[in-house]
Amino acid sequence: MPLLILFALALSAGLAVGLLAWKFPRGADPARSAARKVGESADAHPGLRAALAPRLDPEVATGLALTLALVLAIAGGVLFGVLAYLVRTNAHLLGIDRSVASWGNAHASAFSTHVLNGITQLGSIYVVVVLCVILAVAETVLQRSAWVVALIFAVMAGEEVLVLTVKQLTDRVRPAFNPVAATLGPSFPSGHSATAAAFYATAALLIGRRQGRARRAVLIGSAAGIAVAVAASRVLLDVHWLTDVIAGLALGWAWFAVCSIAFGGRILRFGAGAEVAARVAASPTSGRDIDPGKRAA
Repeated sequence: MPLLILFALALSAGLAVGLLAWKFPRGADPARSAARKVGESADAHPGLRAALAPRLDPEVATGLALTLALVLAIAGGVLFGVLAYLVRTNAHLLGIDRSVASWGNAHASAFSTHVLNGITQLGSIYVVVVLCVILAVAETVLQRSAWVVALIFAVMAGEEVLVLTVKQLTDRVRPAFNPVAATLGPSFPSGHSATAAAFYATAALLIGRRQGRARRAVLIGSAAGIAVAVAASRVLLDVHWLTDVIAGLALGWAWFAVCSIAFGGRILRFGAGAEVAARVAASPTSGRDIDPGKRAA
């Protein structure tokens, strides 16, 4: 039964996300669209445009991208701290966490536990580091871009720092059904879930840059499905609460989104998003016609 639940959740998430990616307008790039919205907002407010002008200068675009990433990371940490407080004090959330953990423990079997342990390794930092090296080497050779390694490092290093920081701040106790959980440190958020969400989304972005819409949709859906499967395995193994893995997935995907915007999405160059914002703020019409990717080194 636990395995059926896991595969149903992973398949549903993968199909839903893959379908959304496939339905997304052809040629659209969420990161570039977000950068254009920033530029349009600045252009509509002269005072804001004047204040942001120095930071929107393409020559210092990387500084803006990094600043935005840090601000969003801090805001995210505060948000997760508030959520951690709620899940420790809100009786309704605590009841849901305990019910799900009890169900997983009651329906566990030797076979399901063995399979779940295998699935959960897809989110292990040790396995992911090996996959990162393979992905970095392969994509650098294929794309001839030095930014591949930079993106992977930014996503994974930033995600790990955020997870470890929030864990220490919240210091939430893990479920008590599995004795192994007591040896794993603080519970909130789930590191495996965050790592899986961030890494497989990054892999889908890099590999999908040279694929058609249908294949990109499959890659994106697969990335989401794997991350959900890892998250579900952590709950069903009774090493994390349900709210831990939900927070982990949200954190991993959110940080990936920040880094993706900073690198201009499929443009794949740090600060490219800020350059788009700068051009749109200066001239909305011409800003939409310029593709910074054409100027990428």
